[in-house]
Amino acid sequence: MNPKSSESMDRIISFVNDFYRDNGRSPSIRQVASGTGLGNATVHRYLTLMTERGLIDYDGEVIVTEQSNKIRNGVFQAGIIGSVPCGPFSLEEEFVEQYVFLPTDIFGGGDMFLLHASGDSMTGAGIDDGDLVLVKKQEEARDGDIVVAWAEGVGNTLKRYRKYGKTVFLHPENPKYVDIPVKNCRIQGIVTWVLKKYQ
Repeated sequence: MNPKSSESMDRIISFVNDFYRDNGRSPSIRQVASGTGLGNATVHRYLTLMTERGLIDYDGEVIVTEQSNKIRNGVFQAGIIGSVPCGPFSLEEEFVEQYVFLPTDIFGGGDMFLLHASGDSMTGAGIDDGDLVLVKKQEEARDGDIVVAWAEGVGNTLKRYRKYGKTVFLHPENPKYVDIPVKNCRIQGIVTWVLKKYQ
C-alpha cells in the first residue's frame, strides 16, 4: 500500500465517520468525493479495495466503518415536535422541527418523539415550560403515567393519567389547576424522560 492510497483511505474513513455522526446515515459516493476532494470513480475504487481488505463494509450503497457501525447500533432517531396541532396528534413531517439521535443505552430506543413542554401545569412533576420531554408512542396508559393525550374539548395536552372506575381524569401537577374529566381520551404516548437546560 503506497502512502498516497493509505492517506486517501484514512480520509475516506474519517469523512464517513464524521458524516454518520452528524447525519445518522451513510454518505453517498458523491458526498464522499466532495468531502475528500477525490473523484467519484476514485472513491468507488477505494471503497471496493477497502472492502476487499476488510477495512470497511460496502455493498454498493451503504458504507459501514467500525466506528459508524457502533454509532448505528447505539442510537435511535427521535423527531422534535415544535408545536402540536389542534385535533388528534400526528407525527407528520410538517410538525417535526428536526430529528436528533439519542443513545439507546441511556434512553432505551424504540418508537419515540420529543415534545416541547408548554406552560406551568406540570411543574410539580419536574416538567417546566420549555423542557423537552421524551415520549414513547403507545395507545395505552396505566394510572399515574404522565401522558401526551388528546381529548374532545381539550385538544392535545401533557398531563398525568388518572382513572377512577370508568372515569378518566387528566391531572395537572400544579395546585393552580384542577383535574380535567374527559371522554374519548386518546393516548398518544407516555413520557419517559425530561431533558432540561440548566443555565
